[in-house]
Amino acid sequence: MAGIGFELRKLLRKESYFGLLHAYGYAGVISSGPWVLSILAVMALGLLSVGSAQGEARHVTQFLVSVTYLVAGSLVLTGLVQLLFTRFVADRLFEHRNQVILPNLIGLLTGINAIAGVLGLGILLLLFNGTSLIYRIEMLIGFVLLCNIWCITVFVSGMKSYRQVLLAFFLGYGATLVLGLLLRRFALEGLLGGFILGQALLLYTLLFMVLRDHPGERIFAFDLRRASQTHRSLMLSGLFYNLGIWVDKLVFWYNPNTSEAIIGPLRASPIYDLPIFLAYLSILPGMAVFLVRMETDFAERCTAYYDAVRDGGTLEHIDHLLGRMVDSVRQGIYDIFKIQGITVASLILVGPTLIAWLGFSPYYVPLFNIDIVAVGIQVLFMAILNVLFYLDKLRLALWLCLLFVVSNLVLTIISQYLGAAFYGYGYALSLLICSLTGLVLLDREFQQLTYKTFMLQKGF
Repeated sequence: MAGIGFELRKLLRKESYFGLLHAYGYAGVISSGPWVLSILAVMALGLLSVGSAQGEARHVTQFLVSVTYLVAGSLVLTGLVQLLFTRFVADRLFEHRNQVILPNLIGLLTGINAIAGVLGLGILLLLFNGTSLIYRIEMLIGFVLLCNIWCITVFVSGMKSYRQVLLAFFLGYGATLVLGLLLRRFALEGLLGGFILGQALLLYTLLFMVLRDHPGERIFAFDLRRASQTHRSLMLSGLFYNLGIWVDKLVFWYNPNTSEAIIGPLRASPIYDLPIFLAYLSILPGMAVFLVRMETDFAERCTAYYDAVRDGGTLEHIDHLLGRMVDSVRQGIYDIFKIQGITVASLILVGPTLIAWLGFSPYYVPLFNIDIVAVGIQVLFMAILNVLFYLDKLRLALWLCLLFVVSNLVLTIISQYLGAAFYGYGYALSLLICSLTGLVLLDREFQQLTYKTFMLQKGF
């Protein structure tokens, strides 16, 4: 996202409170746009449908759970290629071969469509026999659309036309809300149909922007298959990271003591789901800092450091640039702590009022509090992974992502045995363990970075 980040820094140069709020507001929505806006649109659609005479609580619950599984499944599947494609695009930009990016994006989307289509069709035929044909068709289309959106968002996030990207997100999720309300009289199928139409509008808007601004030398290419041979760790890192985000939810969904059947094989955990998804809305401030500070400032100083190494800079100058790079990481982490800490403290204070205003039981408040702490730590964990990827420490990032999956799974199961008072602590503690481990690894890598950089060069 550094491409957008560099453009947003122009707003910061205005040296005004409005410019500051403007830049961080854009950064927060763009960096977490698909995730946060989808939660807001789907929750708003559900609440408005329940409050109407035409809406039925059962259909709304089935809709919300269906969309949640679509998002989870599509993120885990595309996690195999998101980081890989990001690295592929970055390498081609470094080589000044921009013309090969678009054909490979089309190739990636073609492959994802085929895999998602076959996989989704097989699951629907085997596990969803008791549901309507229209519902199964909509689920298949929605799954394929979301897989495409996550892949193209990787590319769009590097575009400098951040206003158009933001407008596309609002257009897509705004249409999801409006069309869902218009079609809610058709019960579950109508709500899901509105969601699909909105996502289709978002996908084709983003695809139009890419085709307009990034013409290619040909229509189709799949050079990504060669990149997968050298960067398999990126595929596993993306898979494990996304699986780590969802594994605690899956444990709660498929434990009969903490869940209930909703539709077909899909289950939900009423006690666990609402607080965690509300808590994810608090990620916006931290993600804004992540984009402006970590993705932009660190990316700029990291580039300067490696340029000096390649151009034969003096050791004194290289050490100076390394110090500036380390300072940018420290400042970024400090800013994330500060901004996200204020957000967490504020939400803990207003949590009981917010839960009551939404009409839910006050028993949700303790779980909501630990969830917003966990989400804040997740932003820090993302920042650490981001730095490791820039430093090309792909195996370390892979091991951290694997640690995230295993620790979240084990600690969540333990929390269930300990009882309701400990729900959510598995997710929070796993992120804390991974983040602290990541900070230790980062400190070690920065201390040895110049030595390793030169010793890995040919001739040493």
